[in-house]
Amino acid sequence: MMQQIKIIFLGTSQAIPTETRNHTSILLQYKGENILIDCGEGTQRQFRKAKLNMCKVNKLLITHWHGDHVLGIPGFLQSLALNNYSKTLEVYGPLGTKKFMYELMNIFIPVNKIKLVIKEAKGTFFEDEDFSLEAIQLTHTIPVNGYSFNEKNKLKIKKEKLNAILKKLNPSKEDFQKLDLLKQGKDILVKGKKIKYKELTELEKGRKVSFIFDTGYCSNAKKLAQNADIAIIESTYAEEEKDLAKQYLHLTSVMAAEIAKAGKAKQLILTHISQRHEFKEKNLLNEAKKIFPNTKIAHDLMEVNL
Repeated sequence: MMQQIKIIFLGTSQAIPTETRNHTSILLQYKGENILIDCGEGTQRQFRKAKLNMCKVNKLLITHWHGDHVLGIPGFLQSLALNNYSKTLEVYGPLGTKKFMYELMNIFIPVNKIKLVIKEAKGTFFEDEDFSLEAIQLTHTIPVNGYSFNEKNKLKIKKEKLNAILKKLNPSKEDFQKLDLLKQGKDILVKGKKIKYKELTELEKGRKVSFIFDTGYCSNAKKLAQNADIAIIESTYAEEEKDLAKQYLHLTSVMAAEIAKAGKAKQLILTHISQRHEFKEKNLLNEAKKIFPNTKIAHDLMEVNL
């Protein structure tokens, strides 16, 4: 059984928060990982509303250093310190992140210190046996990273077929301990019989979640959305505002849908909604659906399971 990927939209507004939308922040949970993408003002309070434990966060991915994406960081770090945060928080961001993080931390006096590792991310910047994280530079007025969470492909045992073979062989406890080797692509011997992994396993394709915020329409956005199970893309403007989108290097709902379609993503979720579209979000959704039917529009505290 595949491990659940849970995505919680803590904030879905653009530069100015609204009555219903907090500044941008998304939490991705997978196994023991709690990865926070951006930390807009008020994010720590959104954790409370969502009944989430912020002390479980172990990675913070910063897309860029505009205030609506980072002004929640000082309060977030303070709350971690006050709650005796015991992990090492890994902070990743675009060019300039080390400088800006140190400047940000010098502005306020922390009650207690927490352990931080700060790195500027490019390409595949994290990888373990289960997944990798990739950063690709997008096009904006300042350096911006888009990110993707990439689960690795795994071999899945065909249980019914394996059980039928084992029933005939009456394996020992030691034989059962060898079965995990099949998922590693290795043949095993049970009671002198060779069991081939190729005959008893099938490929379970890893899943991909892409995060594309604050960018003009560009090829790297399409690259990030490539084969994504979920592409989470900003939709600051409506199609009638496409000239503003080009001027400020943002996306319209139609541009977001075109990126998802070009990348052959399975699902598109629109976020980073401007205050001008408060209570009129369906217009953005309808525009996007004409191009990419499997589209949703995010709202604060919405949860998506994959």
